[in-house]
Amino acid sequence: MREQQTIEKKLGKAAPYRLKEEVSNVWLSRGTVELRSSNLTRSYLTRNPPFDLEKNQKRIEKLEDYIATSRQSLDEQKRMEEELTEEVEMAKRRIDEINMELNQVMEQLGDARIDRQENSRQQRKAEIMESIKRLYPGSVYGRLIDLCQPTQKKYQIAVTKVLGKNMDAIIVDSEKTGRDCIQYIKEQRGEPETFLPLDYLEVKPTDEKLRELRGAKLVIDVIRYEPPHIKKALQYACGNALVCENVEDARRIAFGGPYRHKTVALDGTLFQKSGVISGGASDLKAKARRWDEKAVDKLKEKKEKLTEELKEQMKAKRKEAELRQVQSQAHGLQMRLKYSQSDLEQTKTRHLSLNMQEKSKLESELANFGPRINDIKRIIQSREREITDLRDRMNLVEDEVFVDFCEEIGVRNIREFEEEKVKRQNEIAKKRLEFETQKTRLGIQLDYEKNQLKEDQEKVMMWEQTVKKDEAEIERLKKEEHRHMKIIDETMAQLQDLKNQHLTKKSEVNDKNHEMEEIRKKLGGANKELTQLQKEVTAIETKLEQKRSDRHNLLQACKMQDIRLPLRSGTMDDISQGEGSSQTDESSSQRTSSSVLAKEALIEIDYSNLSEDLKDALSEEEIKAETNTLQQRLNEQQSILQRISAPNMKAMEKLESVRDKFQETSDEFEAARKRAKKAKQAFEQIKKERFDRFNTCFESVATNIDEIYKALSRNSSAQAFLGPENPEEPYLDGINYNCVAPGKRFRPMDNLSGGEKTVAALALLFAIHSYKPAPFFVLDEIDAALDNTNIGKVANYIKDQSVQNFQAIVISLKEEFYTKADSLIGVYPEQGDCVISKVLTFDLSQYPDANPNPNE
Repeated sequence: MREQQTIEKKLGKAAPYRLKEEVSNVWLSRGTVELRSSNLTRSYLTRNPPFDLEKNQKRIEKLEDYIATSRQSLDEQKRMEEELTEEVEMAKRRIDEINMELNQVMEQLGDARIDRQENSRQQRKAEIMESIKRLYPGSVYGRLIDLCQPTQKKYQIAVTKVLGKNMDAIIVDSEKTGRDCIQYIKEQRGEPETFLPLDYLEVKPTDEKLRELRGAKLVIDVIRYEPPHIKKALQYACGNALVCENVEDARRIAFGGPYRHKTVALDGTLFQKSGVISGGASDLKAKARRWDEKAVDKLKEKKEKLTEELKEQMKAKRKEAELRQVQSQAHGLQMRLKYSQSDLEQTKTRHLSLNMQEKSKLESELANFGPRINDIKRIIQSREREITDLRDRMNLVEDEVFVDFCEEIGVRNIREFEEEKVKRQNEIAKKRLEFETQKTRLGIQLDYEKNQLKEDQEKVMMWEQTVKKDEAEIERLKKEEHRHMKIIDETMAQLQDLKNQHLTKKSEVNDKNHEMEEIRKKLGGANKELTQLQKEVTAIETKLEQKRSDRHNLLQACKMQDIRLPLRSGTMDDISQGEGSSQTDESSSQRTSSSVLAKEALIEIDYSNLSEDLKDALSEEEIKAETNTLQQRLNEQQSILQRISAPNMKAMEKLESVRDKFQETSDEFEAARKRAKKAKQAFEQIKKERFDRFNTCFESVATNIDEIYKALSRNSSAQAFLGPENPEEPYLDGINYNCVAPGKRFRPMDNLSGGEKTVAALALLFAIHSYKPAPFFVLDEIDAALDNTNIGKVANYIKDQSVQNFQAIVISLKEEFYTKADSLIGVYPEQGDCVISKVLTFDLSQYPDANPNPNE
């Protein structure tokens, strides 16, 4: 107790020092605050000039940028306004011009009574023509009829007759382009087209002497054509044909002179060199009208172009609204620019001057802050020294008071004791907090585990109930399984019976297949034998053709050398050089050569004056030896004749030229004969391939159609059979299709009822499908002409076949038909502002058929 009083007395001595230190700390804090305030004020005034001045300067900069941008935008708007004004004015003027041109075109089309409709075939050919022009620009020129035009309307029929099939020929620059176009047309499944490649055509020059004939003109001279380099194709199509005013002039020029010519009258009557005359038919006039249709097509094309241009100009005219919008935007920009310039001038003249005055005033105040700050700093330094002195004296008193206490607890001074005590208390508090946290966490985890245990117990109870239900379900399913096993055993027994029947039928089918295989082998042997015989016949025909050609050459040589042959029948005038009626038509040349050989075949030479030795020569060697002997004797006689008579050099020159011409003609004839032979062989090969392909399809369809018709009719007495009208080339003529309906006698197809015709048509459709099946059918109301019985038969057949052979999408309005479907799709209208179609779907496979098919 005495020690405590002693310590309190000593602490009382240190109290004045503690009070002085607190007072000094207060003064020091106040001086520090005042110094900081002065520094902050000075720093703010130094770093941040008056806000209004900076704000006004930024405002001036923004106004200047906005004015520059606005002027640029205004210039752009004015430029757009000028462009739109000019475009709209031009569109208005062009619209007036187009309307005038359209009125003229419509009047011309009205005069031409253009009310015809192009059929799909013509449209298809026109589309393909445009496609190949687009694929090969510059290489495909177009159809001959589109590239040329008669100079006068009276020549249209005559030019149409001469051009013939070449009228629709397509002119191309090269053979390669033609082949590429043909390949493209095949890929597009287009109709066959004739191509005239300019680099492949062999054309003889026009006979200029024909232009001197009175009453006739060259056909090529009465035709205008564009571009110029298609002249070669036009020469190929026209040749040296002449056009005359009437039939009498055409006949006179064709056959009246020393040389025959190909002529045509204005009415289309054509006289060929060979003597064939073809008259102008009514269909020729219809073809000639195509020249007028060309002009109509051009008018229609011009009308479409004008209409498209009118649409474009109307779009440009509708830019008037855009022009008004641009004008209003330009006016708004101009007004905003005016207000911005006024605001800029006001800011520069008024607000900026006031800001500069305020800035000068603040800068003068800022200069007075420096001495005041220095005084405050000196006061603060003095106070800090006093505080340090007081703190040292206070520590000496405390050390003197607590020296014994510090020695007892083993610390240097009381301040160290106080720091240790505070530290220990903090550690105790920290540990207490950790324990409280751990306790809370364990309590939460305990609650969670209790809840989890409760949930697990509920799940166990639920699982036990589920196990009981499953055990009851297992018992029920076992009874159901036992019942189904009985049904399966019965079904397996029936299946075994069906398998036995199937094996029996299969053995019968195998026997029939063996018979068919034997027949096929015999047929294959017969076909091989037939092929061999055809090859032998072809070889014999080739040799025979060669002999005919040799005989023709010998007869020509005799005629050229003026050697009179003893003839039993025919005359020397029948011997011809075989020139065709057209210099460019290869098929016509082949027909003329055949007619020449046929005419020469009627010439029979009289061999009665030959010696018996020459008549008895049978072998080829003997004939060749006798020929050489006769040739030597002939040469000797010719040499003697040349020595006896004075030679006529001009005659010899003429003879040489005639021989050269004869040799050239013979070579051309031989080349043409070889080409014809090669073409014939290629034709025969293609013909055979065509026949085989058609026959394969036809036989498959003809074999299956009867079975399909029986299945559709659900009656084995029904019959259906196909027969070609032309057995040798069935693809050239029609196919006869006849059906015998169940329980009726045979009647032509035209006499069958509508329902019987429908069933027959479906049988043909399904038979064709059986050859090369499609993925699915789309059948549109095929039951329209069927009664309920036939609807059921057709629906059941389609349902049976859709399981394995094909799928069908059927459009039907009859309940008897669509109830057999697997699923339905219905379309119905929904009324509103406008009628909208909605779709319903319904799966019928989920519902068993009330009247199942007995075959299933």
